[in-house]
Amino acid sequence: MQDDQFYDEFSARWIAAWNSHDIERILSFYAEDFEFTSPFLAKFMPATGGKLKGRKAVGEYWSKALAARPELKFEPVAVLKGLHSVVIHYKGLNSELKAEYFLFDAHGKVIESHAHEA
Repeated sequence: MQDDQFYDEFSARWIAAWNSHDIERILSFYAEDFEFTSPFLAKFMPATGGKLKGRKAVGEYWSKALAARPELKFEPVAVLKGLHSVVIHYKGLNSELKAEYFLFDAHGKVIESHAHEA
């Protein structure tokens, strides 16, 4: 179980990484074989069915998505803490509400990430 400080720091660093658009910085939070799901992924790359596995595959997708949306910035709304997980509630483009659920391994790396849209 991670503590409140871990979740608060993770959330702040995760938002800052995304706002930097630095793909290596973003990927540094994730285990090599993590799983990612997203409704945006399902629309952007329909063949994936909205699911990818592994830093390489997800990194390629995120690089394309960031290139397609250079104005992308996240604004934090709330951090919801669990036992081995956290949900970051934030605003995306055009103040659209988003949330992402993260499940962590014993080393504090993300092993599952599930994006949600309003």
